[in-house]
Amino acid sequence: MMNLACLNSSATVECNCSVSDFKQKVYPAAYMTIFFIGLIFNMVSLCFFIGVRRTMKAFTPVNLFMLNLLISDLMLVCSLPFRAIYYIMDSNWIFGDVTCRIIGFVFYINMYGSVYFLMVLSIVRFVAIIKPYTYMHLQNSKGAVFVCVMVWLLVSSVSAPLLGSKTSLDFSGNTKCLELDSSLLDIIITLNKGALCLGFVLPFIIISFCYIIVAGRLFQLKKVQGKKAPQYKKSCSLVIIVLLIFLVCFLPYHVVRTIFLEAEREVYEKGYGDSCQHIVRVRKAAVITLCLAACNSCLDPLLYFFVGENFWAYWQKKKRRTLSKRLNHRRRQTNKTVAKPELEDSHVQRDR
Repeated sequence: MMNLACLNSSATVECNCSVSDFKQKVYPAAYMTIFFIGLIFNMVSLCFFIGVRRTMKAFTPVNLFMLNLLISDLMLVCSLPFRAIYYIMDSNWIFGDVTCRIIGFVFYINMYGSVYFLMVLSIVRFVAIIKPYTYMHLQNSKGAVFVCVMVWLLVSSVSAPLLGSKTSLDFSGNTKCLELDSSLLDIIITLNKGALCLGFVLPFIIISFCYIIVAGRLFQLKKVQGKKAPQYKKSCSLVIIVLLIFLVCFLPYHVVRTIFLEAEREVYEKGYGDSCQHIVRVRKAAVITLCLAACNSCLDPLLYFFVGENFWAYWQKKKRRTLSKRLNHRRRQTNKTVAKPELEDSHVQRDR
C-alpha cells in the first residue's frame, strides 16, 4: 500500500528514493541475529568474570577494563530487540518518547565506550611488552577504576545530545524514532566531525602507534626466544582482534556516515534532482555499516576468550571440578551397588 506522503506529486521523487523497504528487511534480521549471538557470548563471559571475582576476590586492571567493555556490549545487545520491533512494525515506535531517546543514546555509548576501552587495553599491552617492570607496578585496581570512570564520563557527555532526539509523527500517523531529522543536519554534521576525530581517528592513531612498536618488540623476542616468548600469543591475539573490530565495525561506519550526512544535506538544500541512484546507494550503505557497527558486541568477547587474564585457566579449573564431582558421584554409586549384594548375602547366611 502506497504511503500517504507519496500521494502528492511533490513527494514522489522522495518516495522513490526511500530505502524504507530495505531497512525493514535488513535491520530486524541483523539486529536479532546480533542480539542472540551477542547475548550468548557475553553471558558466558559474564559467568567468567563472576567466577573470577569469587575465586580471586579482586580484578586485575585488564579484567576490569574488559568487564566494563562487557557491560557496554550488554547494554547495546539488550537495546537491539527494540530497534528490530520498530522496523518490523513498519517504522512505528510503540515504546514511548523516553525509551526512544535512551535507545539512541545507548548505541553511541557502546560504540565509543568500546573504542576507548580497546584503546586502553592496547596501551596496557604496549606497556606490558615495552616496560614490563612498569606494568607490574601499575597492577592496582584504584588506577583502573579511575580510568574506567573517566571513559564512561567522556562517552556519556559526548553522546548526551542524542537524548534530545525525541519522537515525531509522520503523514500516516506512525510514531517515528531513530530517524534523521533533516532540520538539524548542520548541528549533526558538526557533532559527527567531533565524533570522527575524537571517537575514531585519535584512538585509531594511538592504537596503531602502540601496535607498530609492539610488533617490532615481539619480532625481536620471537627471534631470541621463539614462539614461547613472554606475552607473545596474547599480544598477537590482541593486535589481530582489535584491528579486526576497527576495520570491520568502526572504519566503514564512520566513513559511510560522513558521506551519508553530506549527501543528505545536499538533498535537503537542493533536492534529489533528476535521479536518486546515488542517494539510494549511500542510504543502503549507511544501513549496512550501522549493522556492522553493532556487530562489535559479538566480536568483543573474542578478547575475553583469547586475551583475558586467567580465562582459560578458570574454565579448565571449573572443568576439572566438574569431572571430579562426576567421578566421586560414580564411585559412591558403585560402592552402594557393591555393598547391597554383600548385605543380601549376609542375610541369606543368617537364615541358613
